Amino acid sequence: MKNWGVYCLLMVVGCFGQKESGEGSGENNEIFYIIEDSVIREKDTETEREMREMGLVDIQEVVPAIRVSLVYATSDNFVGKILYRDIRKAFMLPETALRLAEAQKKLHLVRPDLNLLIYDAARPMGVQREMWETVRGTDRYMYVSNPRNGGGLHNYGAALDLTLADSAGVPLPMGSPFDYFGEEARPDKEEEMLRAGRIAPEYLSNRRLLRKVMQEAGFRVLPSEWWHFNLVSREEARRRFKVID
Repeated sequence: MKNWGVYCLLMVVGCFGQKESGEGSGENNEIFYIIEDSVIREKDTETEREMREMGLVDIQEVVPAIRVSLVYATSDNFVGKILYRDIRKAFMLPETALRLAEAQKKLHLVRPDLNLLIYDAARPMGVQREMWETVRGTDRYMYVSNPRNGGGLHNYGAALDLTLADSAGVPLPMGSPFDYFGEEARPDKEEEMLRAGRIAPEYLSNRRLLRKVMQEAGFRVLPSEWWHFNLVSREEARRRFKVID
């Protein structure tokens, strides 16, 4: 049986990209694919199946060129332990996926050698609670949304953490690592960091390219983290979407 939810979204994405470029424009629209059952990458885990049943989509079934490396599926993250024990795919709302497909297309128009690389996408509230309990009482608590207050936009499939990667999948340098909470990571401090020599001009250029394609696709920037982008405000997410639990 085909995954008709993904199939329909792919048809919308394909038409969306075709409409913007226009017939005979010479632009490359071949980054969108219809995925058949034979190329679905691997069987869903229990948590992934539950997210799919909620209507979330796996972005690599929409745009296979987008790379995925979920940091919280490893211990190499700011909490120092594995949080995604059975999540390996980047799930998100269909609207998030549609906009991300547009961002990937815009990126390829200016840098066909680069792809988006996702570090985090939809996050179940159970994981959010574990993350909160890990940082509560430390100086990092301010970077994690309190689940008692409804969590954050990752818990709706409406936020993404991502970067740019070269054709080999190697992340471009951005002036700070992902999940680094010093001033160098803050978009609202970039000019100051540049003048002080704490961010190299070429690294800032990489950040600006990432922001450009994401904002042009309709995402919102978080002033404290260069890697984080929101689909909507938290208030709108609570009105329109269900929490992933």
